[in-house]
Amino acid sequence: MAPTGALLLGYLLGSIPFGVLLTRIGGAGDLRAIGSGNIGATNVLRTGRKGLAAATLLLDLLKGAAAVWIVDAIWPGHGVVAGAGAFLGHCYPVWLRFKGGKGVATMMGIVLALHPVSALAYAVVWLGLLGLIRISSVAGMVAAISAPVSAAAFGAFDVVLLFLALALIVLWKHRANIDRLMSGEEPRIGGDRG
Repeated sequence: MAPTGALLLGYLLGSIPFGVLLTRIGGAGDLRAIGSGNIGATNVLRTGRKGLAAATLLLDLLKGAAAVWIVDAIWPGHGVVAGAGAFLGHCYPVWLRFKGGKGVATMMGIVLALHPVSALAYAVVWLGLLGLIRISSVAGMVAAISAPVSAAAFGAFDVVLLFLALALIVLWKHRANIDRLMSGEEPRIGGDRG
C-alpha cells in the first residue's frame, strides 16, 4: 500500500503544471502555444515575464522536493518512490495528455530532498553552464547527468540508480534539442525554441 500511495501522491504533486497555470493567471496566454510549447521555465521566459519564469522554476523545483518530504513524513523510507512519481508526473501529466516538461527543475528538487550535496553540484553545473554558454538545454542535460555522478562520488549509492534513471529521461525529453545541437541550430537564451 505504501509504495503505491507514495507513487500516486508523488505523481499528483509532480503533475501540477505551474508554467501553464502561472502564464494563464498572469495573462500571458496558453504557454503551450508559445515558443517551443514546453511547459517549463525556459519557455515561460519567452513570454517576456521574468517573474513568471522565476516562479515556474521555483515551484517546479519545490514540487519535486515536496513530494519526497511529504511522503517520507507519511510513509518513512518511501520518499525515493515519491520522487520518481513526481518526476513522471511533471514529464507526463495526465491533465495535459501526458505532454509535460523536460524535468530539469523538478529533478533538482528531488535531488535536493534526497541528497543535498548532489543538489549543490547540480545547481553549480546548471547555473555555471547557463552563464557560460547560455544554452538552456545543454545546461539542463549536463546538470542532470551530474546528479548520479555526484551521488556515486559521495557514496550515496541508494539514490544513484534513481538519479541515473531520471537523467536518462531528461536526455530523452531533450532529444529534439540534441538534434538541433548536432545541426548547430540550437538557440541560446532569448531564442525562439529550446
